[in-house]
Amino acid sequence: MDTFEIKNGKKLRCGYTTGSCAAAAAKAAATMILTGQPVCAVRLATPKGIVLQLDIEDCRRQPDVVTCAVRKDAGDDPDITDGLRIYATVEKIGQGVDIDGGSGVGRVTKEGLACAVGEAAINPTPRRMIRETVLAVAQEYGYTGGFKVTISIPGGAGLACKTFNPRLGIVGGLSVLGTSGIVDPMSEQALIDTIHVEMNARQAAGEQHLLAFFGNYGVDFSRDILHADVSKRITFSNYIGEMLDYAVYCGFTDVLVIGHIGKLVKVAQGIMNTHSRYADGRTTLLALDAVFSGAAPATARAIYDSITTDEAVRILQKNSLLEPVMAQICDKIDYYMKQRAGDTIRTGAIIFSNTYGVLGYTGQAQALLALHQQEEKSI
Repeated sequence: MDTFEIKNGKKLRCGYTTGSCAAAAAKAAATMILTGQPVCAVRLATPKGIVLQLDIEDCRRQPDVVTCAVRKDAGDDPDITDGLRIYATVEKIGQGVDIDGGSGVGRVTKEGLACAVGEAAINPTPRRMIRETVLAVAQEYGYTGGFKVTISIPGGAGLACKTFNPRLGIVGGLSVLGTSGIVDPMSEQALIDTIHVEMNARQAAGEQHLLAFFGNYGVDFSRDILHADVSKRITFSNYIGEMLDYAVYCGFTDVLVIGHIGKLVKVAQGIMNTHSRYADGRTTLLALDAVFSGAAPATARAIYDSITTDEAVRILQKNSLLEPVMAQICDKIDYYMKQRAGDTIRTGAIIFSNTYGVLGYTGQAQALLALHQQEEKSI
């Protein structure tokens, strides 16, 4: 593609989704069935309004069955599917358009996802694109029958293990995704949408108590040290604000966040996207709270100059300041989480360090942790 976006001062090339690949491959296969002629490329109008010209690869023809592939191009986005061939096998049927997944496309086993249990993990927009595309081909060539379209992704089953799919209950392969047909490089919205999918799955499973982590450090610590059941967790990367917003929207009764001090000390400043490009202030706040707790100027300066929060914690502990400073930090985290979530949901947070263990609990955190520990004991 020759479409670009500017992100963080860099010019990044857009790509196209697995859904666009599937629809284009289906269009080529349907055209070849009805015309008997080879197809080298197709034009595809995406929901975003961008028209793609996509090359067709690895065509295989049998009587009334044609398989074609389109190679995924994710542009400058770090997409696990970049370079994969997305295949569509099209055959004639009596009426309608039947869309299913073949090898390498996952199948849904849990409620709460965009596709029903038992369906191939081909999301609504790609399904619509495939259906509309092959019906347009039928109309163009005067065909009044139907099509069966089977989407497959060779190698998809192995790659799916590196995605959220197994945890979401999508087994056996990758998902065919895309809402606009175009991959927005380094898209924050795509990450937030993935968080929402995880939360939808938890809600559909009937869960009311949400256990949430920034990433794997918190998961490991909670399982090994706090003895929590982390099997029903969600991870939200840096997007704690968006996670809290969606937790309220979904109607969870409470949210417990367990996170490293390096992340949660930012939340104590009202920072609801904890990526370093947006804000920091970690040792600044720790030094300021140390002063409020009686630290000498030289001690506060040493905390302020610390390279890591673990080093700052070491200095606080050495000077008998850790407990009062963490109490202030926890109060601030409590305040800002409640401010973001409102009165409809209980919130709590546990701060930890891999070196120093649990550093603090917000007001309701221990009670919320007990809910998840009780769930583990009942298994």
